[in-house]
Amino acid sequence: MCSYIVEKAKLVGSAKGANGWMRIDTANVYYDHPFHAQLDHALGIDFVNESEGGRERVAVELSADSARQLVEKILAALASGEAEHGEARRQMEPV
Repeated sequence: MCSYIVEKAKLVGSAKGANGWMRIDTANVYYDHPFHAQLDHALGIDFVNESEGGRERVAVELSADSARQLVEKILAALASGEAEHGEARRQMEPV
């Protein structure tokens, strides 16, 4: 049964979709039956620009283990990159 539970994250960034690069301002994150991935359940992330109507999206479907590993690698890359470049931990106010 589908849960239709979606967590939203406000973003500042860009993504490359079918029509080239686009600005993104939201990630819709959910755990449910995938559309394409050969998994029973997957973590889905849809990157969209809601301020422009959200018509285009870049989507990923990951296994739970892959999603957890990705989170670890994102945090590691941020920590090492910020240490190397001396940047503040946050450049965007939490929403």
